[in-house]
Amino acid sequence: MSKLERKKTQMRSKRFSWKEFMWIYIVLSVLTAGQAMIYEAYVPARSVPTPYIFGMLGYWTIVTAIFCLITARQKYKTFDKPMQKLSEAAKQVAEGDFSVYLEPMHRADKRDYVDVMFDDFNKMVEELGSIETLKNDFISNVSHEIKTPLSVIQSYAVALQKDDLQPKLRKDYTDTIISASQKLTTLVSNILKLSKLENQEIQRASEPYDVCRQLCDCALSFENLWEEKNIEFVADLEDRAVIYAEESLLEIIWHNLFSNALKFTPPGGKITLTQTSDEDSITVMVSDTGCGMDDETLKHIFDKFYQGDTSHSGEGNGLGLALCLRVIELVDGAISVTSEPDKGTAFTVKLKSGI
Repeated sequence: MSKLERKKTQMRSKRFSWKEFMWIYIVLSVLTAGQAMIYEAYVPARSVPTPYIFGMLGYWTIVTAIFCLITARQKYKTFDKPMQKLSEAAKQVAEGDFSVYLEPMHRADKRDYVDVMFDDFNKMVEELGSIETLKNDFISNVSHEIKTPLSVIQSYAVALQKDDLQPKLRKDYTDTIISASQKLTTLVSNILKLSKLENQEIQRASEPYDVCRQLCDCALSFENLWEEKNIEFVADLEDRAVIYAEESLLEIIWHNLFSNALKFTPPGGKITLTQTSDEDSITVMVSDTGCGMDDETLKHIFDKFYQGDTSHSGEGNGLGLALCLRVIELVDGAISVTSEPDKGTAFTVKLKSGI
C-alpha cells in the first residue's frame, strides 16, 4: 500500500469514531435525563415501565447514529473533500506539475476560508511555475553565453597551430582569444556576483560615505571612452551627499548605468548625470541621447540575460541591470526608467540618505 493510499485510509477511518459516537450518546442521554427531572418537578413521578426505558435507550441510539452520520457528511463535505483535493494537488506540484489549478468550492458570494486557501494555493503554484521557468531560462542562457566564447577560443586556438600562419594573422587570432576569454571571465564573475547578492541580506553600513565623490570617480573612469566617441558629458552634482550603504555595492549601480549610457549613445551624443537630495533621500539620474527603448523592451530590461538591442550584444551579457536591481533592493532603494525610441533613456535611482 502506498503512502497516499495509507493517508486516504486514515482519513476515511476518522470520519466515524465509536468513541465520538459514545460521547454523543452519553450527552444526549444526560440531556434527556435532565428534561425528565424538570418534568418530574411539576408532575408527580410514577413508576416507569422497563420496556419504556429500553425503548428510550434504543431511540437515542438511533438519534445518535443519525447525528453522527449527518456530522460526518458535513465534515467530509466541508473539510475532508477539500483537503483531499489540496493534498492531491500538492502532490502533483511536488512532482513538478505547475499547471495545477483548484476550482473554488463555492460561488463568489458564498466564499469561505477554504476558497481563500485554494486561491492562495493557486497563486503559490503560479509563482513556483514562474520561478521554474526563470531557472530553466537562466540555465539555458548561461549555457549559451559560456558556449559562445569557448567555441571562439577553441576555433582560434586550433588555427594558431598552423605552422605557416602569418604574424599579423597570429596576432589577430591571439587578440580574439584574449577578448573572448575576458568576456567569459566577466560573465562568470557577474554570475557569481549575482548569485551572491541574491542569497544575502545587506546590513546598513556603519560608516557613511560621500555619493557625489563616488559618482565623480566612476564617471572619470569612463572619460577616455567618452572622448573616443566624442560624447558630451554633463554633470550636475551637489558638493556633498552622505549616505549609509555599502560603497562597493553602489559602485556596481553607477558603473553599469554609465556603461549602458556609453554603449547605446552614438558618437556625438550626450550623457547627463544629475544628483539631488532632500532630508530623506538622494536621487541620481543618468540620461542619454541614445537609441532608446520601446515599451516591450522596457518590460524586460531587468531580466537576466535580456538584451533588447541585439546589435550591441557583443558588448555585454545582459546581467548588468539585473545586478543593479538586486543591489537597489538590498539597500531599500528604488529605480525607474523612462525611454523613447531614437530619443534616449533616463535611469533614476532613489536611495535613503542619513542614518
